[in-house]
Amino acid sequence: QVQLVESGGGLVQAGGSLRLSCVASGMIFRINAMRWYRQAPGKERDLVAHITSTAGTNYADSVKGRFTISRDNAKNTVYLQMNSLRPEDTAVYYCNADHTNQNGITRNYWGRGTQVTVSS
Repeated sequence: QVQLVESGGGLVQAGGSLRLSCVASGMIFRINAMRWYRQAPGKERDLVAHITSTAGTNYADSVKGRFTISRDNAKNTVYLQMNSLRPEDTAVYYCNADHTNQNGITRNYWGRGTQVTVSS
C-alpha cells in the first residue's frame, strides 16, 4: 500500500505564488508517473500537470508558463510550483501517482488534497 500526502496549500493574493508538495510513503517499490489534478467547487477534477519517471512533463493549457511540476525520486516527492496565481486557480489540488510493486502490478493512488485559494 502507498500513501500520498499533499502539503503547501493556503490562501494567497492574485499574482502570488505557492509551492505544493506530495510525499509518497508506504510499501514503495517503483513510482512511475506522478500528476497534479485540481477540482473547483461544482466542477470536475481536471489534470493540471504530469511528470514521467524520467522527468518528462506536460501541462494543462490554462497553467502553461505559470506552473512547474518537478520530482525528487530519492525523496519520493513531487512538487508543483505555482506562480502568477489567479482567482480561477482556486481549487482543491490532488496528487496522483502510478506505483508498480515488486510483483509487477501497477496501481494508481490519490492523495486527499490540499486547498488553494486565490483572492482577487
